[in-house]
Amino acid sequence: MIVITRYSVPEADTEAFRTDADAAVEVLSQRPGFRCHRIGRAADEPTLWTVVTEWDGAGYYRRALSNFDVKVTAVPLLSRAIDEPTAFEILASGDTSGDAPS
Repeated sequence: MIVITRYSVPEADTEAFRTDADAAVEVLSQRPGFRCHRIGRAADEPTLWTVVTEWDGAGYYRRALSNFDVKVTAVPLLSRAIDEPTAFEILASGDTSGDAPS
């Protein structure tokens, strides 16, 4: 499954957001079932950011959220996300490299 959270980040807060996002992904990556992540920013709207994580399943993600370090480090960032559905079941995939494009 993938979790896609989107954020509206004023230009003045870009550096702080990136620091918070990196810290959140770091603690999430230590949890069982975590596969990978991506942090991105909209090419045409630089105040719109996304953090995408991939998990072995919804249960792994939900259990990760109950971890103390995740609650302290990642949940404050996640609570600032745009209020919309975030968890998606992967139905098809064509990416076999696992590498983000340059």
